[in-house]
Amino acid sequence: KTFVFALSCHVLHTSCSVLHLRITHVSDPDSGHFSVQQYKLSPNDHFRLEVKDKGEDGKIPILVVQKSLDRETTKSHSLILSAVDGGKPPKSGNMNIIIKVVDINDNAPVFSDDNYEVTLYENASAGTLVIQLNASDLDEGPNGDVVYSFSQNVHKNTLKLFNINSATGEITVKGQINYEKRERYEIEIQASDKGLAPLTAEKSVIIKIVDVNDNTPEIEVTSFSSSIPEDCRPGTTVALISVNDLDSGLNGKVICNIKEDVPFSLSPALKDKSFSLVTKSPLDREKQSHYDLTITAKDADKGTAPLTSYKSVLINIIDMNDNSPEIEVTSFSSSIKEDSQIGTTVALISVSDLDSGMNGKVMCMIKEDAPFSLSPSLQENMYGPLLLFSAGLSI
Repeated sequence: KTFVFALSCHVLHTSCSVLHLRITHVSDPDSGHFSVQQYKLSPNDHFRLEVKDKGEDGKIPILVVQKSLDRETTKSHSLILSAVDGGKPPKSGNMNIIIKVVDINDNAPVFSDDNYEVTLYENASAGTLVIQLNASDLDEGPNGDVVYSFSQNVHKNTLKLFNINSATGEITVKGQINYEKRERYEIEIQASDKGLAPLTAEKSVIIKIVDVNDNTPEIEVTSFSSSIPEDCRPGTTVALISVNDLDSGLNGKVICNIKEDVPFSLSPALKDKSFSLVTKSPLDREKQSHYDLTITAKDADKGTAPLTSYKSVLINIIDMNDNSPEIEVTSFSSSIKEDSQIGTTVALISVSDLDSGMNGKVMCMIKEDAPFSLSPSLQENMYGPLLLFSAGLSI
């Protein structure tokens, strides 16, 4: 007679333990040589058959694992165990044995990519997706469930800027990114399974920050002479101007000029982003005593909403004694009577000087020894009347 049975059992993944199978479902009424004499196992790579003779209890088949099992390669093994008696012709019975391999946590998560590198604009708002990571685990159940986290060595300042979703692996913006503070972040990410003894994989994510034009140029005035003499030559340095823009590339290039039409100009200095404020034409304090300049610094890149800053500079012109006094004679009597009394007014004299301060103060006198005198007026720089003291004589 031929008998067919099915047996299902579970063994641990990578198990090397001995599996005992007692065939109690098969009986042979024959005895002696005609009872079960041998067991045969279908050919396979992982199991072998041992038979122990228990005397009156008969022969006991024992399955022995001879090669490590790997559930991720083969989840189950199907075997056929045959029991053969000693008759001629022999009779046999078959048993189908299904061995299901039980998973253990022997596989760490594996990231889908070898390298993770992305770019991120510094003006990215909170919640912006930076990158989504993906890791898989060949184990099953909790052993194969993956959670994501930042490595413990990630700096606290980085944790303020970025967030990671433990379930999806999405890294998003959390805080305010600033290219001028840091241009590149390399963040260690962990992917761990949920096994009792979790296995972990680590991967670096490189985030390169892209500069945007968000910094206004800064203007600094040094070595400033707030007052300069009016007789200084063209090309005289009045101040040193330095400009700085924290942005990079064209966003950090600056064009600097003077807003007003004035006798001053900016001359590039040897140092980058530095200028000399110099005179470009003669000055005349009597025409203009001071200049209120506006220095502008503007981003060179006109295509990205250039930013502009302004700096006011007040320059006072110092007077130099470069103007001669001017004399004006009014109410002049070119002839007088010889019997005119002493004190008779002959003319009114006014003098002026365009210079300021002591340079504009004037002393007036009669050069010759003549019978006339000047009487100071209550009005500044006015003299008169020109009085007759004795005989007539011109000034």
